Amino acid sequence: MRILIILILLWGCGSGSAQLSQNFYAKVCPDVENIVKKAVSAKFSQTFVTVPATIRLFFHDCFVSGCDASVIVASTAGNTAEKDHPDNLSLAGDGFDTVIKAKAAVDAVSSCKNKVSCADILALATRDAIVLAGGPTYPVELGRLDGLSSTSASVEGNLPQPSFDLDQLNKMFASRGLSQTDMIALSAAHTVGFSHCNRFANRIYNFSRQNPVDPTLDPQYATQLQGMCPKNVDPRVAINMDPATPRIFDNAYFKNLVQGKGLFTSDQVLFTDSRSKNTVSTWASNPQSLNTAFIQAITKLGRLGIKTAKNGNIRFDCGKFN
Repeated sequence: MRILIILILLWGCGSGSAQLSQNFYAKVCPDVENIVKKAVSAKFSQTFVTVPATIRLFFHDCFVSGCDASVIVASTAGNTAEKDHPDNLSLAGDGFDTVIKAKAAVDAVSSCKNKVSCADILALATRDAIVLAGGPTYPVELGRLDGLSSTSASVEGNLPQPSFDLDQLNKMFASRGLSQTDMIALSAAHTVGFSHCNRFANRIYNFSRQNPVDPTLDPQYATQLQGMCPKNVDPRVAINMDPATPRIFDNAYFKNLVQGKGLFTSDQVLFTDSRSKNTVSTWASNPQSLNTAFIQAITKLGRLGIKTAKNGNIRFDCGKFN
C-alpha cells in the first residue's frame, strides 16, 4: 500500500501523459544525479567501453518502444526480449552493467529505494558517459516510467541499418518526430563507438561488380580496414568508428566524413548526399554548433514513448518485470 501511495504521488493520475522535468525527484531522491554520476564514473574507470555502450543502449531503447528501459529486460522461457533481437546482440554488456550498478547505488539510499526508474537512470548515465568522454553536458529531463513489455518482435524494422541511405534515415527518424538535423547530430555518437567487421565488410570487399571497394571510401582508409578486417575474420573483432580520436566525444566524426572515412554507408552518405553535406561541413569546423544541435537532439530523443502509470512502473530490478 505504501508503494502504491508513493507512485500515485509521484506520477499523478488521470492526466493521460507523463510530464518530464529536471527536478522530478527533488522531494523523494534529491541527490539522484550525483549518485548516478559516481556510479558511472566508477564504471568508466574500469573500462572506456562504458561510454559507447551506454550511449548506444539509450538510443536502442528509445528508438524501439520509447525510453522505458525495455531493452535491458532479460528474455525468459516464455518471451524473447528486445535485447536478444539480432540488431541488439552487439550491444556491449558494459552498458547494461552501468545501468544495473547505478540502479543499485540509487537503491542503496533508503529514501531513494524503488523510487527512481531504470529508464531515468539510463538517461542520466548516458549524459554522464558523454561528459566523461569530453562531450557536452546538458540538463536531463526526468520522470520516465519503465515499460511493461519487451519483445524481440518489436525491434524488427525499428532501428537504422548501416546500409541505409539518407531517405531511409530521414524516414525512420521523422517517424519519431526527429528532423534530418537531429539525425545527423545523433550520429555524432559514432565518434566514440565501435563496430564489428561484418557490419561494413561489403564496403571493402564486394561493394559492387564494378567497384569491389566503395568508391566513397578514402582509399588509404579502405586499405587500413582490410588490414584490420581480413576476409573470414573473427566476428568478435571490433573496429573504432572514429579512427582519429576514438576515446574523445568531439567533432572528429564529421571531419572524418569530409575525408571519406565514414565507416558505414549510413555515415558516409551524410557527406556524399548534397542535402546533408552542408551540415556535416559546418560541424566539422564548428564544434560548438554541433554541441548545441546534439543537446537539442538527444533531449528530443529522451522524450520518445514516455510511459504513464497505465503502461509503466518503477522496476525493482532493471533486468526483469516486477
